[in-house]
Amino acid sequence: MTTGNPSYTSPKPCKHLADYKLSHGLSGYKYLQKYLKTTPPGRTSVEKPDTKIPRCISCDGIQGRLYFCLICSSVSCLDHTLLHTQSENGHDVAVDIERAELYCCVCCDQVYDPDFDRAVMSKQIMGIPRGKNGDESIGERLVKRRRLGSGVGQELVDLKISKHLISLRDRRAKSCYPLGLRGLNNLGSTCFMNSVLQALLHAPPFRNYFLSEGHNHENCRKRSVDRLCLACDIDVIFSAAFSGDRAPYSPAQFLYSWWQHSANLASYEQQDAHEFFISVLDGIHEKEGKSRNQSRDNGDCQCIAHRVFSGLLRSDVTCMTCGFTSTTFDPCVDVSLDLDTSNFRPTNIANKPIKPDGNSSMSTLLGCLDLFTRQEKLGSDPKLYCQNCQERRDSVKQMSIKRLPLVLCLHIKRFEHSPVRRMSRKIDRYLHFPFSLDMTPYLSSSIVRNRFGNRIFAFEGDESDISTEFEIFAVVTHAGTLESGHYVTYLRLRNQWYKCDDAWINEVDEAIVRASQCYMMFYVQKMLYHKANEDLSCLPISPLRDTFIPIPGCC
Repeated sequence: MTTGNPSYTSPKPCKHLADYKLSHGLSGYKYLQKYLKTTPPGRTSVEKPDTKIPRCISCDGIQGRLYFCLICSSVSCLDHTLLHTQSENGHDVAVDIERAELYCCVCCDQVYDPDFDRAVMSKQIMGIPRGKNGDESIGERLVKRRRLGSGVGQELVDLKISKHLISLRDRRAKSCYPLGLRGLNNLGSTCFMNSVLQALLHAPPFRNYFLSEGHNHENCRKRSVDRLCLACDIDVIFSAAFSGDRAPYSPAQFLYSWWQHSANLASYEQQDAHEFFISVLDGIHEKEGKSRNQSRDNGDCQCIAHRVFSGLLRSDVTCMTCGFTSTTFDPCVDVSLDLDTSNFRPTNIANKPIKPDGNSSMSTLLGCLDLFTRQEKLGSDPKLYCQNCQERRDSVKQMSIKRLPLVLCLHIKRFEHSPVRRMSRKIDRYLHFPFSLDMTPYLSSSIVRNRFGNRIFAFEGDESDISTEFEIFAVVTHAGTLESGHYVTYLRLRNQWYKCDDAWINEVDEAIVRASQCYMMFYVQKMLYHKANEDLSCLPISPLRDTFIPIPGCC
């Protein structure tokens, strides 16, 4: 991968898509256009005129995703699409019927191609709205009149039609969704990136920092030829998301910058969303940390990543013989929690997701936090050295939270890796989590007091004025298996939940969110959450950014 291309705008397509275009060019895209159907909100799907309900050609099924082969036009479910690719040489690229997005049957993931997007968008422009006196769209008639018509009267008709098209475009661009909600195109196995970016875009203090010119990409002098600035490209994404444009955005430049920062993860393979989150914050810290911490004598980093997400964990290791306690403190940007699986009995040998019901085992977020802060007896091989006994002793360890961040990220360990059995698996277990969370029981002050039976009346470093009440605003979920899965983010804005599935955004009921397989949960301090909801319609947009005029009563 080259390292010196600051003008890079879009990653190359996957090999199988490149081979398809080399052999067939854009003929398949043009042929597909006659099957594209656009609904009034601007969503495009594939619909064959001779089929009311699309069905799999092999199993006649209608459930789940269906795919349209760009070579033979056959429609298949996901399983039979993969079998179709194996049996038919060169039939590697298909189109998701419901979402009109490219899918590589070999990579088993969505792929991005700007040529395909242009084919879809041109169909939308020519096809919305349909004329009253026939099948020709206004766009098609406008083209014909420009070619055949003449005279002042004809020009007035064309002007009227043009104004109508502009009005339709503006109405589609502006919706009743809150400002900042914008889909992100999948650039090829990048749902892990899109899901985390959506959470970052709507983390109130993180969002306010970038929208108030905390880091302006036009003024940043840190960009160099061989190393792009990750914070600059995040600032560009904020500009695009809060510009008022509702068309899906392609964060290709950011992906390229992230690849440079994390060269070991630079590939089109699916990555872990949690690992990506840590990597992004590390990239921001790397660029902002040095300049902002030069005038600080203490060890607290003043970069925006740590000011928003950084907390402090306390670890107490107590000797079981003499009671001596050794205490250490570790900074963190998230808290990783184990699921309590003591009563977990898998019901699916294939390890596929199961819907929660009354008979299936269930974990709770509070139970996971209790497990995290519970005393744990350390193993005896080897025993830890006690400074007081001057020899190795049995000991117990207890974790607690010394300092809470502004935005609390809780990571659920759903992926298990056993070096003994040499196998990995995903835990498809339902987790109940509250929308409002009080972290008081998990603070170091509470944990230590409980350990000593509340006998101590003071606690060193006890911060009574710290806010311990949090509200959830984003949930990153993972559906599927360990080998093949998909990330989706649910955002809570003005107490309404929105599903962000790559380029697609729609309102959902909170029951859908509660039933999802949460992987990362983002909570913000309660006061900041309510203030963010009040200020959502009057965000501090920079004068350098595109303006967006809210629709009264909607945005």
